[in-house]
Amino acid sequence: MCYSAQVVADYKHYVQLFGAVIDIKTFYNTFWRRSQDAKVRIPKAMEDAFLDAQSGTEREIRELIEAWRIEQAIQFEQELFKQKKRLADAERTLLTKVTKTATESRRIATDKMAWAMGKLADLRRSEPLERDRRIFPGWYAPVMVWEDGRRVVKPMRYQCRPAGKPAFYDVKFPGTYNARRDNLEGFWRPQFGRTHGVMVVNAFYENVARHSAEHRELAPGEQPENLVLAFKPRPTQDMLVACLWSRWTAPGEPDLLSFAAITDEPPEEVAAAGHDRCIVPIKAEHVDAWLNPDPKDLGAMYAILDDRQRPYYEHRMAA
Repeated sequence: MCYSAQVVADYKHYVQLFGAVIDIKTFYNTFWRRSQDAKVRIPKAMEDAFLDAQSGTEREIRELIEAWRIEQAIQFEQELFKQKKRLADAERTLLTKVTKTATESRRIATDKMAWAMGKLADLRRSEPLERDRRIFPGWYAPVMVWEDGRRVVKPMRYQCRPAGKPAFYDVKFPGTYNARRDNLEGFWRPQFGRTHGVMVVNAFYENVARHSAEHRELAPGEQPENLVLAFKPRPTQDMLVACLWSRWTAPGEPDLLSFAAITDEPPEEVAAAGHDRCIVPIKAEHVDAWLNPDPKDLGAMYAILDDRQRPYYEHRMAA
């Protein structure tokens, strides 16, 4: 399953490349919701796209981002102060007596100080890094859909909660950030052939068992070890990943737009690396047909998934 992806998070890319329009109201609502709910996770690159905005709703989004970053900085600075005190107390104790408690407290304080300083550095950093565009289940990303006869870019959560399902589906079905091709007419029947989207991706990440990657059985007494592999298409390219999405509504709750990436059997090089699924990048000439499906002609949708882009996926250990 594609548990993480490196996406094109700047909405302007969709506007320039596809002639799409931006659903600015939904972008604003997403950033506003984050100011009220820490569970709303947005990649830094998606924020950065609005930091030069000077007018209109884009400027209001920029102000939300700036206020959020100030609040985050305050929280990280408070954590840093707390851990500095903890470290000083532990080291003072260790000067007179080495204890397990003080040694462990020193270790924890040191690790948490490094974490807080890293978070502060990221908040203040202006140069972009690859990790700024990485999303995980529960994070938001731009997704292109078809609406009112045109391509529209909306921010959506990467874990689909189908319309009409209870909110606890997020916990009951934690893997709904991916939609298996062999279940499109089963679990995903309400979305397949009706609400399709495209996410632009240039790398994806998978959890792989070391023994699977090394093509061997577990040794007697050996515990499975997880590896995180980064897969990148060669030649380097942006991939138009086929997705399904849904608009979830409930009384007294804000609307939730969420999506899942379709996965299928892996190409040889992905399977050889120890993983059994792969995202499906469709060809550019099929984008409009994919985004505007006919629910009475699912065969045409399967044909688009079959006639996919087939880059070679080079892999490496993820940082």
